[in-house]
Amino acid sequence: MWEADDSKDLFADDDAAGAGPRAVTGELTADDVEVDRSLRPQTLDDYCGQERVRENLRVLIEAARSRKEPLDHVLFSGPPGLGKTTLAGVLANEMGSRMRTTSGPAIERTGDLAAILTNLEPGDVLFIDEIHRLNHAVEEVLYPAMEDFCLDVVIGEGPAARSIRLDVPRFTLVGATTRTGLLTGPLRDRFGISFRLDYYSVPELTRIISRSAGILGVDVDEQAAAEIASRSRGTPRLANRLLKRVRDYAQVKAGGTVTWEVAAAALSFFEIDEMGLDWMDMKVLRALTQTFRGRPVGLTTVASAVGEDPSTLEDVYEPYLLRQGLMIRTPQGRQATPAAFEHLGLLLPASS
Repeated sequence: MWEADDSKDLFADDDAAGAGPRAVTGELTADDVEVDRSLRPQTLDDYCGQERVRENLRVLIEAARSRKEPLDHVLFSGPPGLGKTTLAGVLANEMGSRMRTTSGPAIERTGDLAAILTNLEPGDVLFIDEIHRLNHAVEEVLYPAMEDFCLDVVIGEGPAARSIRLDVPRFTLVGATTRTGLLTGPLRDRFGISFRLDYYSVPELTRIISRSAGILGVDVDEQAAAEIASRSRGTPRLANRLLKRVRDYAQVKAGGTVTWEVAAAALSFFEIDEMGLDWMDMKVLRALTQTFRGRPVGLTTVASAVGEDPSTLEDVYEPYLLRQGLMIRTPQGRQATPAAFEHLGLLLPASS
């Protein structure tokens, strides 16, 4: 049923796939990769934010270590950029284990997964990013490995075929997903520990930015760090990216020191406003408030007005505008809220 394929790099870093050019996206972009790794905390004590998740993990890890057992399988879910991969690395470090990393799309065949599992050592952490993208056949092989730490292998073909069961080392599977609803029920139920990561507060992001600035050797005062944090959409990955852009601006325009004035000027220069909106977000809001004067309008119509693909508009741009209360979805279509008019400095139409 499965055969290994040695020609593939099953542990290739797939994080940068599908990266987009937006400065305010939570997705990992190509220029984030090296710096993002250097800024990642290595222990729970260094990790900022997600207090509930962190304290729960601290208890669970301590209990597993005291019993000298691997931690139960863990599922991290939530929007991109909130620290799922970082927490997996922290978990492995706290357990004193080696972490092997792959992703759902990289495991194309059952033999790929079998090759990974048979090369694990006792206590290893196997991290599968975007685990909801595993295909069904691979999932079927994963079930007995998660529950019974074994693989069912079919040798031969036709009437001569026979099935044997191979033991695999006891390991901890850590899965990460941005789309919990796409996980199958049987796979989701096999995770003994499940956490959903939430967006970070401005004070939490301020601490993260100050820590990252120290690692990068950037002179950032507290007010500047808070200003960058307030425009980071509650996302650490975005906060670190904006810090790097502010650093570049300060190096060229302000002698390298980042004050509040420098941070505000830099972010305005890169077209990121006080709410963390970029030029495309503003374009969408102006279409809803000025072109359509606050009336409900269909997704396709809005997409045509701003020159964007409807699915991209729905998946990439709308979530943050909805979360900030700048637009709503109604049965009649998308509609700007009074907060959107206020943000743009516009008066509400008389009919609104």
